[in-house]
Amino acid sequence: MEIFHAYRVEGDRVFLDAGETAHCVRVKRHREGDAVEVIDGSGDLLRCRLDSVGPGEASATVLSREAGFGAHPYRLTVGVCPTKNADRYEWFVEKATEIGVDVLATLFADRSERRVMKGERLRKLALSAAKQSLKGAIPSIPEPVTVKDFIRSASSGALKLIACCYGDRIPLTQALAGAAADREIIILIGPEGDFSPQELKMADEAGFVAVSLGDSRLRTETAALASVCAVYFNFCK
Repeated sequence: MEIFHAYRVEGDRVFLDAGETAHCVRVKRHREGDAVEVIDGSGDLLRCRLDSVGPGEASATVLSREAGFGAHPYRLTVGVCPTKNADRYEWFVEKATEIGVDVLATLFADRSERRVMKGERLRKLALSAAKQSLKGAIPSIPEPVTVKDFIRSASSGALKLIACCYGDRIPLTQALAGAAADREIIILIGPEGDFSPQELKMADEAGFVAVSLGDSRLRTETAALASVCAVYFNFCK
């Protein structure tokens, strides 16, 4: 199944940007009049007819829509402190998108070694992974914020969890047990040196539950992906 992404949707018309147009026409050899399938990035699969192809843009007419294409039955926000090696964090973004996540928040902690991430590159990776894994929605990747700012802004109605390596904790699977699928779930994953005591105290005061991911010592990106998988298997029976 070949899927393209529309950077713009206007009523029953969709538009592919230069990169998607090149992939559609030069790589996949589609021509005007061909049937193509397009995602809008917010959850719908659009079955279309390719109408016109220009040097930097193609347009198509929507013939039918499939809402919730490849959707997962929960809403998950994962806040992760980027790894010192950017490739490892990019790997996580790709794999988390394939499994199912709604918001991928990049966080800078007190103990973070990396303080810069290229958001545009992460969004391109998420787009590619969404298409590959047959999903109509692309995860939102907001601009990075500090852990403390994220904690302050976290929704009061969400199930808020923070994975850490010390202190009183409960297993992540236990924290997820019985959670309603329509309730937003937020999971925070710290940097290589874990969250600072001040960050953990602030999270506790804001209603975050400290959770454990088991006895193995996991790399940041592994812990983050394990958390995404735990949510997926909890709700996707």
